[in-house]
Amino acid sequence: MKSIILVGGKGTRLRPLTYEVPKQLLPLVGLPMLECVFSSLAKHDVDEVVLSLGYLPDQFMEAYPFGSIQGVKLTYAVEPEPLDTAGAIRFAAETAGIDDTFLVLNGDVLTDLDLSTLVSFHRRHQATGTIALHEVDDPSRYGVVTTDEEGRVGDFVEKPPRESAPSNLINAGTYVFEPSVLDAIAPNRRVSVEREVFPRLASEGSLYAMVDNAYWIDTGTPESFLQANVDVLHGFDVGRHLEHLDGTTWRHPSATVARSVRSRNAVIDEDCVVGAGVVLENVVLMPGAIVRDGAQVRNSLVGPRAVIGSHSILGPTCVVGAEYVVPEHSRLSGSVKLGDI
Repeated sequence: MKSIILVGGKGTRLRPLTYEVPKQLLPLVGLPMLECVFSSLAKHDVDEVVLSLGYLPDQFMEAYPFGSIQGVKLTYAVEPEPLDTAGAIRFAAETAGIDDTFLVLNGDVLTDLDLSTLVSFHRRHQATGTIALHEVDDPSRYGVVTTDEEGRVGDFVEKPPRESAPSNLINAGTYVFEPSVLDAIAPNRRVSVEREVFPRLASEGSLYAMVDNAYWIDTGTPESFLQANVDVLHGFDVGRHLEHLDGTTWRHPSATVARSVRSRNAVIDEDCVVGAGVVLENVVLMPGAIVRDGAQVRNSLVGPRAVIGSHSILGPTCVVGAEYVVPEHSRLSGSVKLGDI
């Protein structure tokens, strides 16, 4: 089976980390998040993936020059201009010559959804399209779905106000489609799968949805990206054994960490340097980051080669961009983005 992964977005909510790196290539406990998505696909007989690219496409090609990840063949589909979600799906499918049932995944999502079960559900109901659903407390950031007892979609409402949402079941960003769905997508223009294609299929009675209680997180915000890292530290399976794990702190073998460092739920990536007396709690240090003596960093993301000055206190919710230098004795907290333009 073939799968399309949508990775064309600019990752604006994760800026400044995504100015120079696409969000799907940001490290999740030392491994690009895209590879964590692939670990799920490889378990479910997906033999080819089409990456739908738009933003910084060359970085994906440079990262995977041999056209495969974890033994799964890669095809690149670079949009000539932004085509929105459905437009990107059609362009990618045509690029790869998809002519059979196929999967579509949002590259922002980390999940252990059983894709084989989703495909079986889709085929059993002879659906044109099938959506994986996930239940959340606040559905206002997502596409909200209602279904009948058979799973046929009745309403698809994109990002409704919380108080008027018809349900708490949201579009989980994983779909199964028949190739006939491509005929419903106008070529060479922006088309939204959420706002245009899904409502049309629902009105025809050919759109179904399957509720699943799998682990699921949208990693597109600093808070959720940090939480995804913490979840991996606590055992979420990304298809590899975590070596160099000390309690709930992972550190790359090339990192230099003083013995007096206190850490919890921390990722210390390649070539990082962490000085004496440093406190790290719920923190991701990306490759080459430096935290000077006596600094305290909590609930924050520190970008590649950034420097946290000695005796500084950062957090909660600080995002430090690549190569940004935080002066010593700084005090920063509350949704601060350093290095943003």
